[in-house]
Amino acid sequence: MLSRVAEHIYWMGRYVERAENTARLINVNAFLLLDLPKGVAPGWEPLIAITGQEGEFEGRYKDYSERNVVKFLIGDMDNAGSILSALNQARENCRTIRDIVPKATWELLTELNIYARDNLQSGLAKKGRHAYLERIIEGSQLLTGMLGATLSRDEAWSFLRMGRNLERADMTTRIVDVRTANLLPDDTSELRPFETIQWMSVLKSLSSYHMYRRRMQVRVQRGEVLRFLFQDTTFPRSVLHCLQAVQHEVAGLPRNTACRDAISGLQEKVGDTKVERLNQDKLHLYIDQIQLGLSKVHEALASGYFLPLDDARSGSV
Repeated sequence: MLSRVAEHIYWMGRYVERAENTARLINVNAFLLLDLPKGVAPGWEPLIAITGQEGEFEGRYKDYSERNVVKFLIGDMDNAGSILSALNQARENCRTIRDIVPKATWELLTELNIYARDNLQSGLAKKGRHAYLERIIEGSQLLTGMLGATLSRDEAWSFLRMGRNLERADMTTRIVDVRTANLLPDDTSELRPFETIQWMSVLKSLSSYHMYRRRMQVRVQRGEVLRFLFQDTTFPRSVLHCLQAVQHEVAGLPRNTACRDAISGLQEKVGDTKVERLNQDKLHLYIDQIQLGLSKVHEALASGYFLPLDDARSGSV
């Protein structure tokens, strides 16, 4: 496979996943603000913190109002993480590899782009936002399902799956980090009745509430939620499951030593830590280490497969 093809399909997978995750995050935050009392609800600023774009946001917007945050995350084309921008980038990556993926993939992605662009004002307005975001989520999941059912399990599938799972793992760590730090202080006893709502919000941000109840079979509480989202091997959005998926695909690639080493070390870090015992400061440090590890895995993939290759490699991976 040509290096450019591997890179394009990898980023197509990441951008589709990013659009879906962002849509889900905005939806859940809107409902959370209705569930928590005034003075406790976190507002919209944490969503920018989750994406790690505080500097970029503050450089263009005066305050963290709902309108500004929603516009930045849904329709700001200068923000590479916005839904509109992510879908556009996914489509552009798909356009260059139309001979690699099924024709229906290109058509569906184009249709989803057109919908997101033409109905943007509905997405920005409170009245139409939920339906707009649900359509983005459903379209992204339909695209993922279509590729899963029709794409051959070759190198193209491997790079698509690696991109999608690295993006998922990154978003899971960001949601846990910011949500747990910005909702309810640990030492405020009068807010304890709202603790379950806090952790349910974390689960719902990742569409994991029902699977948590089925798998863990206990009430929603901090330690069990952390173990489920970081270390469960069966839930497709847990960090460990995503890393195992990446490891599986890396194993079939040539010249994979650097990638294998990066992913193995990160898996060990995630799997061996007693996350339920970490206080908030230690949890934040732990998540920082995981995110650094995810960056190293991406860098190993990029340097090994995406950069221009020398003549001896004949331009293929």
